[in-house]
Amino acid sequence: MNEETKFMLKKLVFYVFIFTVIAWIVIPIIISTLYGFALPKDYYDPKKILPTSFTIKYVKTLLITLGALDGIKNSIIVALITIAISFALGVPAGYAVAKFIFPGKDTIKLSIVALRMFPIPVMAIPLVILYIRLHLIDTLLGVALAHTAMSLPFVVLITSSIFAGVSKELEEAAMVFGLTRLGSFFKITLPLALPGLAAAAMFTFVMSWNEVFVASILTLAHRTLPAQILSIMAGASGGAAPDYYKFAAAFIMILPAITFIFFARKYLVTMWGITLK
Repeated sequence: MNEETKFMLKKLVFYVFIFTVIAWIVIPIIISTLYGFALPKDYYDPKKILPTSFTIKYVKTLLITLGALDGIKNSIIVALITIAISFALGVPAGYAVAKFIFPGKDTIKLSIVALRMFPIPVMAIPLVILYIRLHLIDTLLGVALAHTAMSLPFVVLITSSIFAGVSKELEEAAMVFGLTRLGSFFKITLPLALPGLAAAAMFTFVMSWNEVFVASILTLAHRTLPAQILSIMAGASGGAAPDYYKFAAAFIMILPAITFIFFARKYLVTMWGITLK
């Protein structure tokens, strides 16, 4: 086998891999979108691969009648609070880990990762008891605090890696021209780190948006969207919800997250060294 054949074979394998990954991501989204608006007859017709008749009835029922719209509002509020608290705590911590040398630095980094070792179901009962005593049960702030505890370790690790990639000489040059360390952080380091911080924000948003266990055990009247959808599906004939409601729920779940990622994508592209025109 000559070099040209090897190169073409590697190229073919690469493109097949890329196509498989894209198909793995896109096909469920397309199916959820199509069947989320399909009529029941199209689900069970063996002669049809794709639906041909559409309705907004089931999406509308989930959103208005069964409370999914309130769940979307609650999920957005919880996700934004989670991002705000995670960044308020995680960005300074990530900067300190990346830029300063102090005793126990490696131990602290290991401890941050170790926070994710504890399985949430094990802590469910103590968490509920604590929230009842603190009057945080069935509140969006309580859910956001729990989500912050889950996302904060990753925010610290991501931001520390981002800040470590910002040249120390740039900060020192800014301080030579009269800026304080805090001023150099806000005017030099932070703008250079924004694409990476956007990636951390996307991760935090998606994690908070998709989390269902904590939101289910901590809320009743103020459920986030995943918890509300789970409650709706479980409340229909012992979990045997009709397929058209399941697909409609899947569409409702993925649409806001995709919208958020769509508007934040330019920061990721900038981080990869590409400019969107």
